[in-house]
Amino acid sequence: MANLKEIRGRISSISSTMQITRAMKMVSAAKLKKAQDAIVMLRPYSEKLQEIIQNVNSSSDPDQVSIYAQKREVKRVLFIAVTSNRGLAGAFNSNVVKELNIQFQKNAQYEIEVLTIGKKAYDAVRKTRSVYSNESAVFDNLNFEAVSNLTEAAMSSFKEGKFDEVYVIYNKFINAATQEVTTEQVLPILMAEVDPTEPQVETDYIFEPNRAEILDNLIPKSIKTQVFKAVLDSVASEHGARMTAMHKATDNAQELKNDLVIFYNKARQAAITNEILEIVSGAEALKNS
Repeated sequence: MANLKEIRGRISSISSTMQITRAMKMVSAAKLKKAQDAIVMLRPYSEKLQEIIQNVNSSSDPDQVSIYAQKREVKRVLFIAVTSNRGLAGAFNSNVVKELNIQFQKNAQYEIEVLTIGKKAYDAVRKTRSVYSNESAVFDNLNFEAVSNLTEAAMSSFKEGKFDEVYVIYNKFINAATQEVTTEQVLPILMAEVDPTEPQVETDYIFEPNRAEILDNLIPKSIKTQVFKAVLDSVASEHGARMTAMHKATDNAQELKNDLVIFYNKARQAAITNEILEIVSGAEALKNS
């Protein structure tokens, strides 16, 4: 019977775990809707803004190209790694860390620093790499201004020559079950690619008051929006990954619970059968005595 008591305890423990994982799944599903709406609304704006900036810079006089678009010899690189502050989201955080390590190997000839957004990224790199800044607190009150401030710090460092390239690594939200680890170049901003074999269609822009003033305002805003988009993508991906992970955990717990219930019923049936046999044997022994 002690064995049956142990099995009952395990079944009860698994049931409690199922309640937790099911609740976490429901919370993530509710948060996912809001996060998904935010990134779906921002993504077209961010991509169109980047496209305009790239086209205008490509058609500009080389001497008038923004400082944020100027390429120089690469010596120092900054990676902005976006993860979450919490775990229990499957491979969501580890995939970013894995991609970050791949980038470390690819750029081993350069001096590398990391700006971490999320405690998981900070914990993964703080012992082995130089951390430029840990901005995990940005998730406490996530908004454009908070992300804009940390992006502006990276832009100032690029402008001052402390870094020659800046990249952001994050999980791009595809759907609730799929997230794609993405590495995007933030600085210098990329120029529009021109294929010399194809006829070129010139994009005609009308500038008011003038090209220089508009670019001076649009380019920093485009860079900040790009990083903000990456953070929102990561937030939506986190909730999707956690919802999927908790769904699988609940299913696995249910399967384990079903197996234990079957095992418990079999053991209980065997124990009852043994007790009946003992009673019958005792009765037969009394009858024959």
